[in-house]
Amino acid sequence: MASLLWGGDAGAAESERLNSHFSNLIHPRKNLRGIKSTAVPNIDGSLNIEDDDEDDIVDLATNSLLNKLIRQSLVESSHRVEVLQKDPSSPLYSVKTFEELRLKEELLKGIYAMGFNRPSKIQEMALPMMLAHPPQNLIAQSQSGTGKTAAFVLAMLSRVNALELFPQCLCLAPTYELALQTGRVVERMGKFCVDVEVMYAIRGNRIPRGAEVTKQIIIGTPGTVLDWCFKRKLIDLAKIRVFVLDEADVMIDTQGFSDQSIRIQRALPSECQMLLFSATFEDSVWQFAERIIPDPNVIKLRKEELTLNNIRQYYVLCEDRKDKYQALCNIYGGITIGQAIIFCQTRRNAKWLTVEMMQDGHQVSLLSGELTVEQRASIIQRFRDGKEKVLITTNVCARGRTGRFGKKGLAFNMIEVDKLPLLMKIQDHFNSSIKQLDPEDMDEIEKIEY
Repeated sequence: MASLLWGGDAGAAESERLNSHFSNLIHPRKNLRGIKSTAVPNIDGSLNIEDDDEDDIVDLATNSLLNKLIRQSLVESSHRVEVLQKDPSSPLYSVKTFEELRLKEELLKGIYAMGFNRPSKIQEMALPMMLAHPPQNLIAQSQSGTGKTAAFVLAMLSRVNALELFPQCLCLAPTYELALQTGRVVERMGKFCVDVEVMYAIRGNRIPRGAEVTKQIIIGTPGTVLDWCFKRKLIDLAKIRVFVLDEADVMIDTQGFSDQSIRIQRALPSECQMLLFSATFEDSVWQFAERIIPDPNVIKLRKEELTLNNIRQYYVLCEDRKDKYQALCNIYGGITIGQAIIFCQTRRNAKWLTVEMMQDGHQVSLLSGELTVEQRASIIQRFRDGKEKVLITTNVCARGRTGRFGKKGLAFNMIEVDKLPLLMKIQDHFNSSIKQLDPEDMDEIEKIEY
């Protein structure tokens, strides 16, 4: 990831020119189908633009979905995992390989087919708890890209009896897009599990009156699931063996979802395994989690260790926007980068940068809050498929980053002199090293290894 701090204003006249160019940019297919786990290139570029004009305000659910798409490969971070067991006297187990979990052969094949070679850090600690007998409840903090979806999907698939044709596992997600993403993980991981199927309890998925639901795994949003359970009697909650509540921080941010989720949980049998995941654990999330998950084990990530240990960072001192663009061109031209992601804070600057790069002959796509969620997802997939070499985006997916599982990354911070003290504070806070780079020294740039 190259991270560049950017300032300046395009101006009214230039804005009109940008809008005319913007109208000619690529508009992708308007659907979410065909999302694949394609490996992301080793180097991502990022560009943070300092300009509070036309900020894209992104809701938590959209942010979470886009992070799932942009970070589909696991992220290896320096997080230390803190485990709080409901029974402190019970031995604490962790695993370094999937074979240690004694999984069914078809599940092991599905995991390897997805490209997972070894458990991520949170999986090392969480999977032995999630797959234990008797089942154990779990509250876990885990961000997008750390393998938590694969972990709870593995738990669901492990508990399913393919011969029993009724819902046995239930997963709640805050939006239908997030539900679809989770369902695709189920389908891919369970591709060798004969006769195990997933069904989506989401808006638009209408079940004829009198029909029975025979799929073993149900993934849906709280409102629709509540309707299927209590009004239409399509799901017998007394038979549910695994209950997953994903994106809990997003869930409580959505009006009504907390109460709906609690109502569903209260109808579950006492022996049902309950798993809750959240990227953040503020007081409101903790209160919700403790209310809905009885006697849980808890896995927390230490917030102060957010940087990835395989990203090398540099900073470049620049005077203005054009100076920064020239530095960007020098860096991009001096390092062999297959693809780049450039983050911008405002739509105006994102449009300006898109036009500049297109005029310089780069294959560029633009991702901003003006597009629907489906369009944004399609743009991300096009980028992952290599159809565009540069993805310019506002903060609609600003939490996406480089340094994926086993990969290395570069971060370039382009800043003005007055912002240098802030950068040094960031460096000290994360105990990292940020080296100054001269963008005019092409020999130095070409020596950078990734």
